[in-house]
Amino acid sequence: MPIDMMRRTLLKSVYAATFFLPSLEAWSQVKLPKNPFNLGVASGSPTHNSVVLWSRLFDEGIFSSNIPHQDIPVKWEMALDSQFTNIAKSGLVNAVAALAHSVHAEVLELPANTWFYYRFSTGGHTSRTGKTRTFAEPKSTIEDPIKVAFASCQHFERGYYNAYPHMVKESPDLVVFLGDYIYEYAPSKTGVRSHSAGWCLGLNDYRKRYAQYKSEPELQDIHAACPWITTWDDHEVQNDYAGLNPGSFGPETDFQKRRAAAYQAYYEHMPLRASVLIDGLAGLEKGAEMRIYENYRFGSILNMSVLDTRQYRDIQACNPSGKTGSSVVDLETCDMLSSEVRSMLGTQQEQWLQKQLENTADQTWTVISQTTLFGARVYRTAEGKKVWNDGWDGYPASRKRIQDGLARNKVANPVIFGGDVHENWVGYVKEDYANPRSRVLGFEFCGTSITSDDGKNTAARQKLNPHFIYSEGLRRGYSVAEFTKDKLTVNLRAVTDHKLKESDIETLASFKMVSGSKQIESLKN
Repeated sequence: MPIDMMRRTLLKSVYAATFFLPSLEAWSQVKLPKNPFNLGVASGSPTHNSVVLWSRLFDEGIFSSNIPHQDIPVKWEMALDSQFTNIAKSGLVNAVAALAHSVHAEVLELPANTWFYYRFSTGGHTSRTGKTRTFAEPKSTIEDPIKVAFASCQHFERGYYNAYPHMVKESPDLVVFLGDYIYEYAPSKTGVRSHSAGWCLGLNDYRKRYAQYKSEPELQDIHAACPWITTWDDHEVQNDYAGLNPGSFGPETDFQKRRAAAYQAYYEHMPLRASVLIDGLAGLEKGAEMRIYENYRFGSILNMSVLDTRQYRDIQACNPSGKTGSSVVDLETCDMLSSEVRSMLGTQQEQWLQKQLENTADQTWTVISQTTLFGARVYRTAEGKKVWNDGWDGYPASRKRIQDGLARNKVANPVIFGGDVHENWVGYVKEDYANPRSRVLGFEFCGTSITSDDGKNTAARQKLNPHFIYSEGLRRGYSVAEFTKDKLTVNLRAVTDHKLKESDIETLASFKMVSGSKQIESLKN
């Protein structure tokens, strides 16, 4: 088949998955021997009048799913009550075989600021019920607080998802997941449990890995509890990759094909809109983007830009001997760090973010959700001052352009969320991190991991970087931010032991910021 014809065919499959309506007769004729909704349900990409409902038909086989290799009609329903007596919307959508029988129902024209129940059915089977919601209309006045839980780094082998039952009890309006939803590694002998297959290199490998993660009941429960907004970091593809440049660890392979497979699998398993596939599936294989960065607005209170810090970045600076991936490099002698053109986000995404920062006057809180620690974090060694080149310290000019945008646009209440480093860091976004007396621009909360357990004692590094007021690197968990028109409170939540199937949880620290102030008030330490 010619390439252009193949591209059109694949694009058709993608859009058929969300917009082509099969007939009720075709849906009623489907018969499946087992319940195919083994991977749960999810919702995401919410706006004030729309949301994406997700599931995947899956019946685990020796090599892949046993679901017949054909498109299968699936019915979806949204109701205002858990008994589905008051149906708000319903429809039919195809679970497309070429997309691993994933279901992406993009439901439009919904009432704003409303909670719904939803479910799927096909082949004589019905999924579990999930809950989701729409946001308040942009700029509208709302009195109720907005509760946002954010988390990252859920390495299956390193622990159990015992933090998620506690997150469900928090009753969040939204979960923001900041990367490393899966880990691509081969099975390890040092974890509390093991990946079920080898390295993730091709599409089938990544599909199996997502199926293993999504089989976890605790993860299914939090997905079913509220809508999610997701971005990725590196392990959804390969450790420490940069754009179209491979990272580190594992067998060598055609990285562009590997990235394309990983991106397709991510789309198949997340509640994303079909429009994120800018040039279709075939475009991914040619290195085309999958655009997941986006802006979300919740009434007049919250303006959130969610960034992609992996897909467009320049390769890491000053790696020794042609090494790929990350390194700790010398702050004084790495000339690449002073380059004005290197970017963590890519030119197009940087320009897009600047436009979002120009349009924040009508929202109380402006949040930038991205994948890693934003503020400078310098290490001191016998050889001098060092920085980690895979984070924002490896792209200081790109970070400075964001700082300048916050200052130039006089953004009133900027907050940056991050993950990746498996440690909690709380501090101030400064105009100049090299000058402790420089102006405070906003606040930063970088959260610990769900299970990934290679964090470190942070006391010495915090002392070297006084713009941080709190850090802790040995506990696992998540963070909860509650926004009102007057204040923001953030609780850092940590389980007692992530290596147990069940665990208690505690609040490590709590912080409050009053709208219009430049001060973080510690409520508990």
